[in-house]
Amino acid sequence: MFKLLSKESNIFSIPVYIGFLLLIVITFNLLNFNTYEGIIAGITFLGIALGYFCFHSIALNYQTHLPLFLYTFFVFGLYPGNLDIGIAVALLTNSFLLLLLTSTNEDIRKKSYVLVGSIVALNFIFLPTTWPMSVFVIIHVIATSERIGLNIFRFLLGIVLIVFSYFSVMFFIDFKSWNIDYFPFGKMKPVTDYTELLPLIPVIGMLIYAVYDHFRNYNKKSPISRYKYTFLLVFSMAQLITIILYMNKNYEYLLLLAFPSTIIISRMLRFLPKYWMQEVGLWMLIFSLIGFKAGTYFNLF
Repeated sequence: MFKLLSKESNIFSIPVYIGFLLLIVITFNLLNFNTYEGIIAGITFLGIALGYFCFHSIALNYQTHLPLFLYTFFVFGLYPGNLDIGIAVALLTNSFLLLLLTSTNEDIRKKSYVLVGSIVALNFIFLPTTWPMSVFVIIHVIATSERIGLNIFRFLLGIVLIVFSYFSVMFFIDFKSWNIDYFPFGKMKPVTDYTELLPLIPVIGMLIYAVYDHFRNYNKKSPISRYKYTFLLVFSMAQLITIILYMNKNYEYLLLLAFPSTIIISRMLRFLPKYWMQEVGLWMLIFSLIGFKAGTYFNLF
């Protein structure tokens, strides 16, 4: 199977995988469908579907089918069927952030920082626990920009525009009380019971090995590859902080790591020295995600 998935894909391959994604979303929402759930399912579908196009934009996987296939399986294994609207919006906004911030064109990035700030602020409004993303963007600006102060100002301006618009709308509709839920720092509940995550041990092990292998061969990578891969690692750290601090038993938070994990693992599989290692690694991932899905769906743990 690995050899089949290693064949070059093209833009016409994406609608096929999006079709599978649509089938997954419809199947898991069929029994409890209503207008509200339908809106959430639609936002979730758009956010995850946009991720397929991010693979071609980031271009770290040599345009093969492998990342598209693994991404579909990650979504199947981690998608519970009834997402909170905050997670759904976070998936959509994360896809836009990936498209904007992974551009190697400094001119495009600096012109998009106001939009990036607006997206981060919108993300916080729907899911306050995603505050680490704003820290990640500031670190990204400091590390990659020539005019740090100006670009941070642009980023903060985008945040201020959304915050001002939000409070204006809330005041207009007579919502004048402050909701304490928008202050997430008093609600940190780190994960203490890892029993239901045991089926994901192969996935976690491969991620750790992939990061180790990347830095072991760091000097062999091209400058663009190093930049984009480092971006994904820092982006993943921001998501991981949110997951560790706030996930608890809400395992849908793991969907925030589906896209970067797919790229990191698929690159690792591609560079394994033996074909049998690639094939075994691929099937271990598949069975690991299926096992996690079965465990959470049927409450086996």
